[in-house]
Amino acid sequence: MGAGRFYRRIRYGRPIVVVSGLPRSGTSMAMKMLEAGGLRVVTDGRRAADEDNPKGYYEDERVKDLHRAGDKTWLRGARGDVVKIISFLLKSLPDDNNYKVLFMHRSLHEIVASQNKMLARRGESNDTPDDRAVQLLEEQVRDARFFLRRPQFEVLELSYAEVIQAARPQALRMAGFVGARLDVDRMVEVVDRQLYRNRA
Repeated sequence: MGAGRFYRRIRYGRPIVVVSGLPRSGTSMAMKMLEAGGLRVVTDGRRAADEDNPKGYYEDERVKDLHRAGDKTWLRGARGDVVKIISFLLKSLPDDNNYKVLFMHRSLHEIVASQNKMLARRGESNDTPDDRAVQLLEEQVRDARFFLRRPQFEVLELSYAEVIQAARPQALRMAGFVGARLDVDRMVEVVDRQLYRNRA
């Protein structure tokens, strides 16, 4: 640990573990793995599991308000725990915490296909052409990577496809990065290959 990170650890305490990425990139799966491994997840349980996420969403409604001005001190209570925050909202995190971010990547074409199916199931239309949607998602990932260079963040980038195909080595990477004694066997057990339904 460098001097800067050591100073931040002394001043701001244990990091908040953040699972991030674009919507439909495997963030809920990563949350479930970390929960199975032994981390406490921060979720209000309001959004119920459905056909699009049969294992649950692992969301907390307070996260959706991070981009608004207001009291964000509730995050301090998540130090040492894991919370799901989509990539777009990472820039709204206050710098008076340390964060260990597990950033999920997935084929952007797969993400667009998954989002389109979700909208269709809800009876909603999507007026953005797929190619343009991919471009917009590329910009979001690029912006998030740029912001994550700041000193309050440590980042582990993970591939959704690699976790599905070889869960154990990726679970070991996750456990090593988080720095907790996680139950890797249980983490592997909750990875469901049958949920990989939209492939590029």
